Amino acid sequence: MPRRVDHEERRAHITAALLRIAGTRGLQAVSMREVAAEAGISLRLVQYYVSDKPTLLRLGLDELAARLDRRIRERAAARGAGLAPRAVLEVVLTSILPVDEASRLDRMAWSAYFAVALTDPALLAGATNHPDALEDWLTTVLVRARDSGDVNSGREPRTEVAALLALTNGLSDSVVGGQRDADAALAILDYQLDRLFDRSTPA
Repeated sequence: MPRRVDHEERRAHITAALLRIAGTRGLQAVSMREVAAEAGISLRLVQYYVSDKPTLLRLGLDELAARLDRRIRERAAARGAGLAPRAVLEVVLTSILPVDEASRLDRMAWSAYFAVALTDPALLAGATNHPDALEDWLTTVLVRARDSGDVNSGREPRTEVAALLALTNGLSDSVVGGQRDADAALAILDYQLDRLFDRSTPA
């Protein structure tokens, strides 16, 4: 009896091929034909599952966000239930940093998407705005931390979160660019979180 095709599995296989290309050669190297070759399937099969390149790129962006979400959930589970706000921020931000080969390639793919957004924003029109959603959620975490007295009451939560995300993204680029290693980036991030959660530090 022929094996039943798992359509979600096939679509995930195609998306993974796209992200391998994006993480190693950039999105300028992405075409339906190149993705088919990377996935080891026919072009017609790729076109059956994905109607056009913009749809393919949006699937890749959604998968990058899903991978980050899975890393966050795995690290949070390893830390146990009831994480304090500082631990929540630490888990999320360190999940963004490229600390191994898989997260390094994901970071390269994120950078490829960012470059496309700068030069050809129409190509990603309608894509889910994952960065804004993450910033909104972390802001609610820091609001609770401020209201509970874990951080100085003069801190402005959204500004602090935006600064932490900007720092993390900058550190990520410095790691993939070879300026510093992952351990150094983690130490800098830990230092900044210590300052934020030190209630004696002026806002």
